[in-house]
Amino acid sequence: MLCLPLAVALVVAAMPKRLAAPLSVGGSLVTLALSIALVVGFDSSVPGLQHTVDEAWIPDLGVRFQLGIDGISLFLVVMTALLWAASFAWSAWRTPDRAKNYFLMLGVGEFAVLGAFLAQDLLLFVLFFDLMLVPFFFLIGSYGTGDRVRATIKMMVYTLVGSLLMLVAAIATAILTADATGELSFAMADLRANVLPEGSQDWIFCFFAAAFLVKMPAFPLHGWMPDAYRSAPLPVLALLSGVLPKVAAYGFLRVALPIFPDATVQLQELVLVIGLASVLYGSVMAFTQTNVRLIAGYSSIAQLGFITLGVFSLSADGADGAVLQMVNHGLVVAPIFLIVTLLAERFGTEDLRRMGGGAVGAPVLAALFLIVTLATLAMPGSANFIGEFYILNGLFDEKTAFAVIAMAGVAMAAFYALRLYQRTMHNRLPAGAVSREMTVRDGIVLVPLVLVIVAAALYPGLILERGEASIQDKVGAVSAAREAASEDLAGSP
Repeated sequence: MLCLPLAVALVVAAMPKRLAAPLSVGGSLVTLALSIALVVGFDSSVPGLQHTVDEAWIPDLGVRFQLGIDGISLFLVVMTALLWAASFAWSAWRTPDRAKNYFLMLGVGEFAVLGAFLAQDLLLFVLFFDLMLVPFFFLIGSYGTGDRVRATIKMMVYTLVGSLLMLVAAIATAILTADATGELSFAMADLRANVLPEGSQDWIFCFFAAAFLVKMPAFPLHGWMPDAYRSAPLPVLALLSGVLPKVAAYGFLRVALPIFPDATVQLQELVLVIGLASVLYGSVMAFTQTNVRLIAGYSSIAQLGFITLGVFSLSADGADGAVLQMVNHGLVVAPIFLIVTLLAERFGTEDLRRMGGGAVGAPVLAALFLIVTLATLAMPGSANFIGEFYILNGLFDEKTAFAVIAMAGVAMAAFYALRLYQRTMHNRLPAGAVSREMTVRDGIVLVPLVLVIVAAALYPGLILERGEASIQDKVGAVSAAREAASEDLAGSP
């Protein structure tokens, strides 16, 4: 499953241009089928990794090609495969210039994201995490609009600084652990079994957190986001907003909590403050923007803030809600950007003030957009509501003040989501604009995505039940560190 997107991308690069789109779509559908097969064959009673791969890669440096999947990464992998298949299909109907290069970069991007979700060696995770940036640099820089060069440079500067810090932190973790054990290893299981002293954990954790928070992006490390969102092609933006931030949030669960448990406890409130600031800032900015891209972009900052709060509630309920919300947000934000594409084609603008009447003659598109909107604002009955409920429940148990303030973000989400829907679908149709129903080809992409949103709302337990054992394992590492710290505090004069 991991190698197929890269193999198809390389084949596409060597084939005639007319075969680029069908080969890419076919390869992405096979990858999606393989990811679904993982869900079918997954044993939710097993807390450890399944479908593992473990081969020596760079023996002298203790680096292994280790892959595996557990309840945390299982549906993130499926979400990645689904959204990439949708983006490939959407792009195939609107074949861009230099199509071979475009589909090559998309394939490399899928390979890198899947690798990050599957990697069980810390250096391998860092390499996949950094590789994600490369195809999006070319996709935005070559196929974007507006001041795309400035946007790509700004994105590169922010993310490369974070990636450099993470690389330094990963190497330091392995070397400091080797000083204690006498054997150099980057395997996450080995690093977790030999926890570093608290002083070393603190600064290494901060380096990892900086890389993750930049990629999410979180306030105030989001400076690259507005320019990148204005310039990125919309099918690419659906992936940039729907999938890539989840790798960063996943990194906190996969790397930070189990490998640096003492630092996680020590710096919990600092990260909670950042998450809460992201919720409030993203929500306020979302209902002050008039560019539909930025409305969705700032709402993503708010949603990622909620996910951060769930992870750093350091409770099983909060982490369960965070994983569910990672999947939910990806499933919701991708169709939003695809619908924005259709609206921009109809109205000739992305300015919310110059839109209106999109539902005229397009009842199916309006209905699909309404379902996505209600999921975005976490309407009771939606999977997003369940995710936020779990997050707030876990946060109330641990940090009540943060939970009370975060509830303001829930109310603001209703405002900016409904404002986006009403301004685009209702009101008066602008002079000269033509509203029409989406085509069958667009429906082939959008309808399955919306059906998955509905299915997740009807049965969120499909995700929660399979992630429970893995979540308990990760949160348990932090709980043990917290109990040890409490015992030390109780025994001190």
